[in-house]
Amino acid sequence: MFEMAFPPAFILMLGALLIALARPGMRPVIVLLTPIVTAYAIWQLPDGVLMTAPFLGYQIELVEANDLRRLFGTMFAMMAFIGGLFGLKQAKWYELAAGYAYAAGAVGVSFAGDLITLFLFWEFMALFSTVVVWCGGTPAAKRAGVRYALMHLTGGIILKIGIEGVMIHTGSIEIQALALNNFDTWVVLIGVLVNAAAPPFCAWLADAYPEGSPFGTVFLAAFTTKSSVLALMLLFPGEPVLIWIGMYMVFYGIIWALLENDMRRILAYSSVNQVGFMIVGVGIGTQMALNGAAAHAFAHNIFKGLLMMSAGAVLYQTGKRKCTDLGGLYQSMPITALCGTIGALAISAFPFTSGFASKSLINQAAADQHLIWIWYALTAASAGVFLHAGIKFPWYVFFQKDSRMRPPDPAWNMRAAMILFASACIVIGCFPNLLYQYLPYPVEYQPYTGEHLVTQFQLLLFSGLAFFVMLPLMKRTLTISLDFDWFYRVLMIRVAQLLMRVWAQLVGLAEALWARTGAPVAQRMKDWHLPGGLLAQTWPTGSMTVWVVVILVMVVVLGQR
Repeated sequence: MFEMAFPPAFILMLGALLIALARPGMRPVIVLLTPIVTAYAIWQLPDGVLMTAPFLGYQIELVEANDLRRLFGTMFAMMAFIGGLFGLKQAKWYELAAGYAYAAGAVGVSFAGDLITLFLFWEFMALFSTVVVWCGGTPAAKRAGVRYALMHLTGGIILKIGIEGVMIHTGSIEIQALALNNFDTWVVLIGVLVNAAAPPFCAWLADAYPEGSPFGTVFLAAFTTKSSVLALMLLFPGEPVLIWIGMYMVFYGIIWALLENDMRRILAYSSVNQVGFMIVGVGIGTQMALNGAAAHAFAHNIFKGLLMMSAGAVLYQTGKRKCTDLGGLYQSMPITALCGTIGALAISAFPFTSGFASKSLINQAAADQHLIWIWYALTAASAGVFLHAGIKFPWYVFFQKDSRMRPPDPAWNMRAAMILFASACIVIGCFPNLLYQYLPYPVEYQPYTGEHLVTQFQLLLFSGLAFFVMLPLMKRTLTISLDFDWFYRVLMIRVAQLLMRVWAQLVGLAEALWARTGAPVAQRMKDWHLPGGLLAQTWPTGSMTVWVVVILVMVVVLGQR
């Protein structure tokens, strides 16, 4: 058995450092080899706590492995490989290095055996994901990166406060299921939900991710929210409040994606929607539901990575990101169009794609627990997903009116990354046991039943018909959609500027009043200390004696009264 001397995350950290230091000719080898070595190391880890170290008086557990952790760690290593392959020749070296460091943080969270280790890797992710946003290189990316950093540092502080409370009141730093029966655990939950883009913090994802480069967005879509899903599975399985939080995210993502004109913001909102499905599964909390959350997280990284790569390829080749500027690209970018369409079908849970195999587990878990209204809502939401991501994204980007642009498909490495993930979507969809066998609990479920297939096809066909019937109403315009981030991105700044102007006016008014009334009075009091003044030191001693006598007489008279 291969004995680990350090956490698997350190391999990716070392790879990130080597990417920064290596010569350009060696950099592609490091980029492609590092995630493969990381994945190999992950699958050599036996179950249990494998590495501890003293820290702040506690024995922290740097590496703890089990089936669930291995699944997420493998998923993050795989995403690092695909992201590296996609940007192999085109991305800047510092963006690849930051992306791999970001992936290292996600792998570290996957195998963190205690709350302190989890928090350290959590903040490591926040740091390097901010750098990845900044690598977008535009003024908008810089501003979005600052807002992203503020949001995640705030979430990290909230998580830290909750962890400290748990440590103080229980004396334990162990990662275990926490009951939401005290202030500490609620604060921990809020800190985790910030990274999951849960309400009211949903907007940071659609604000920041689309501003990354065509290559950085692949990394951004993979790690932060899925790490949060894993943390929720470890810390809060079966908490009913998560069902309602997840349902809000499901429909929030659908509505805002339908309103959006920017192709990458459509996909960003659909990420919130899909993470909502996972959080519903965590909230249901049964073995079937937790298997569904884990499977959907794995499948989502594949088809959302594929969608982000297809959108990134379009952006890289055309320089356009608005749906109103695109269309007809299937004629010159057939591979990109085909891969993007496969990703769109997978996110819509189309039969024989990975989304169908994973999302079905969550729906079945709701049915098994007799959560009939949740089942109906999830089913309706699947139709909404097909509307905004399954049809809207490929239709407006690749198939609608001819934009008269004829860019070719992107470079070989970008095509290879898309083809690999498109193939994975179909293989997992056709052979779901390839994924089911690695889930944390035994799976006794067959998604391909006649009833399930007929129901799903009916749902998707109805959604498709509704889209094209309402196509005139869904025509995109050159508009933007305001979200909750408007309050802290625009309104709070304007309020702060207004308060500063009011303060400046008040200061000016005070200075004017002082010049008119206060200064003369002050000057008069100052004159009392001048020679000959009322309080002057040069007054004769006799005058002071007279004042002392006057005061004594007043005291005696008032005292007698």
